[in-house]
Amino acid sequence: MLWHGRKSRDTPARRNARAAVRHLKPAVVITGGSRGIGLAFAHVFLEHGATVLLVARNLSDLQTAAQSVNIQEGERCFTLACDITAPDASGRIDRELQQRGCYLECLVNNAAMGLSGPFTRATTGQIDELVAVNIASLTRLTRHALPNMIARGQGGIINVASLGGYVPGPNQAAYYASKAYVLSLSEAIASELSGLGVRITTVAPGPVATGFHADMGADGARYRVLLPELTSEHVARSGYRAFTLGQRVVVPGLLYRLVFLSLRALPHPLSVPLTAWLLKNSARAARNAPA
Repeated sequence: MLWHGRKSRDTPARRNARAAVRHLKPAVVITGGSRGIGLAFAHVFLEHGATVLLVARNLSDLQTAAQSVNIQEGERCFTLACDITAPDASGRIDRELQQRGCYLECLVNNAAMGLSGPFTRATTGQIDELVAVNIASLTRLTRHALPNMIARGQGGIINVASLGGYVPGPNQAAYYASKAYVLSLSEAIASELSGLGVRITTVAPGPVATGFHADMGADGARYRVLLPELTSEHVARSGYRAFTLGQRVVVPGLLYRLVFLSLRALPHPLSVPLTAWLLKNSARAARNAPA
C-alpha cells in the first residue's frame, strides 16, 4: 500500500485478491497529469515512493512532464496519451499498467475543462465536451476502478473538484455545476465504502495559479484580481495529506476554508449574486479549455 490507514475486516476473498496482484507494483494513475495540479500530485506521490502513470491528451506535454519528474525522482513515472472521454479509456489504462507490471492502487481524477461567460454563449459542443470530461469520464473511471479495490480491501480515489461546487456560478454555470456533481458523487460513494478499506477524498480548492483560468477565458474576471491564488503544490500536498488521513473532503488554504464556511452560511439570495459579481467577465466570450 502507498499509505497507512484503517484496514477493513480481512476475509479469504480479500486475501486471494491481494495475492493475485502481489507480483505487481502498486501504481497511481493521474488524469490531466501533464501540468498544474495533476503534475503537482505526481511530484508528491513520487516523493512518497509511488509509481505514477500520467494520463493526458497531449503526448508532447506528457513526455516533458515525465522527464521533469523522473530527473528528480528516478524512473518511476510513465505516461499514456489518451482521451479519457473515449469509451475504451479505462481499458487502455488497464493495459498500460499491465504492460508496466503494475496494478491500480490509487486514481486521481484531475482532468477538467472550463467554460466562462453567459451559459447561452457556449456552444452545445462545448457543453457536451465539458460534461464528457468533468462528469462522464470521472464517473466511468471511478466506477471501473472501485470493484478491484473493494475486492482487495484497499485502494483509493482522489477527485479534484472546486470550492465553486458549493455555490451556483453565474458566468461559469456549467463548470460550477459539474464540480457540484463531483462533490456530491464523491461524498455519497465515500459513505457507501465506509468499512470496506477503500477511501475517496475530494479536493475543493479555490483559484489556483495555473493556465486554466486564462484558457477558459476567465483571466479578466474579478475574482482573479481580488482573491489570492493557491499554488498547485499546495493543493496537491493538502489533497495527499487528507487522503492519507482518510478525510472525505479538504479545502486547501485557511482563507478558502473561511470562504467555504461563509458560502455555507450565506443564504442563496446573497451568495449567488456575490458569486456572479466575482465571476463577471464581460470582456471575453466563453471558450473551452481542456486540461
